[in-house]
Amino acid sequence: MKIVTAAGKRKSAIARATIRQGKGIVKVNNLILDFYEPKLSRLKIKEPLIIAGDLINKVNINVNVFGGGISSQADASRLAIAKGLVEFSKSDKLKEDFLNYDRNLLVADSRFKESSKPNRHGQARAKRQKSYR
Repeated sequence: MKIVTAAGKRKSAIARATIRQGKGIVKVNNLILDFYEPKLSRLKIKEPLIIAGDLINKVNINVNVFGGGISSQADASRLAIAKGLVEFSKSDKLKEDFLNYDRNLLVADSRFKESSKPNRHGQARAKRQKSYR
């Protein structure tokens, strides 16, 4: 039995996907994907499954994701699933399909929130207000 693990990161969200031969069951944090909320995140996670097509009916996918926010978790899960499917199938055509659809399916987005500067309040680039009178 073939088992593939893949990881995906987005901001501070980390997702680990385990892909094994099965009947097409997809779970995110032990919750079947059809019940995952919000709907926008569910649709985002389904993108690599739709592109992969018939391969999905032959594998079970279990994703554990933690950290970050709802949207970042969905992006991290999507990345982990896509990487795992490419590794499981060893198909260059599937890899090309993912890259042509959206490069972020296989390549992590490395952008991060800019850290706040010391001795300043508020946003990272906010300057102190000064008075001329």
